[in-house]
Amino acid sequence: MGKDIELAILFADVVGSTRIYEVMGDLRARDMVLTCVEIMRAATEQNHGTVIKTIGDEIMATFPTANDAINAGSRMQHDIRIHAELKVEGQPIAIRIGGHFGPVVLENRDIFGAAVHTANRMTSQAKAGQIMITSAMVERLAPEWQSAVRQIDVATLKGKTSEDELFEVLWQKEDATSMLPAIALGNSAASRDKQRARRLRLRFQGQEIVVDENRANIAIGRAEENDIVVKGNLISRLHAKIELVRNKFQLVDQSTNGTFVTTREGEEAFVRRDTMQLKGEGLIGFGRVPENNSSLTVRYVCEE
Repeated sequence: MGKDIELAILFADVVGSTRIYEVMGDLRARDMVLTCVEIMRAATEQNHGTVIKTIGDEIMATFPTANDAINAGSRMQHDIRIHAELKVEGQPIAIRIGGHFGPVVLENRDIFGAAVHTANRMTSQAKAGQIMITSAMVERLAPEWQSAVRQIDVATLKGKTSEDELFEVLWQKEDATSMLPAIALGNSAASRDKQRARRLRLRFQGQEIVVDENRANIAIGRAEENDIVVKGNLISRLHAKIELVRNKFQLVDQSTNGTFVTTREGEEAFVRRDTMQLKGEGLIGFGRVPENNSSLTVRYVCEE
């Protein structure tokens, strides 16, 4: 007879394992994947978790609390990233992690239910080196971890009809720090650098918005609550943010279709669920390459 219980559920898998086998050969690749699985297993057990099953390069684990799950996920990411032998052609092997908190049926050392499918689908939303979780998981985190998550998008997960909020866990210390207000550093060089007046001017459909120390964060997307509302079928409700962080202007994409940047010099860049620095001046396109005369294009100019 199964037992109903609420748990945190994590799925973690090795990114690009097919290529690892092609490049390294079956025996060496198998050993690398097994090493990754053992690291994931150890991180689970060190944080009060239970590995329910392993399938090839993937594990499914449960935890009594959301904090335990995120502690384990961040430990997995850290330990695999720093492992000296987990490299393919000089590039480190990476994992991706998805998590959810919800009710499951526990039976014969296995778990069943919609929450399991949701956690698994969060893994497919993550890219290499990421931990993606649902709002149900975020709500149960301690304040320390809640301050280290950011909403990436609102999306309809496969097999569901309603939209879910997607959150990325900034598990690396420097990433989490960048989300917090800057702290004055006395007369240090960093403090003197921050004192230099900097601003980013954004122009869109006749309006101008300035990002500076007085307004260090603006949101862009098709939802009306954004600072810049851009309508279009390729544009997410919460598509991107622009932030002034450590005296640099950062474009943070949170979308499904990504953000394109073309500089005045003709250089092109694409960012999806990642961050890039804005310099000089140029054009920003949401879900598509920016066109000079398009009403969907945002122009930016960095001033110092």
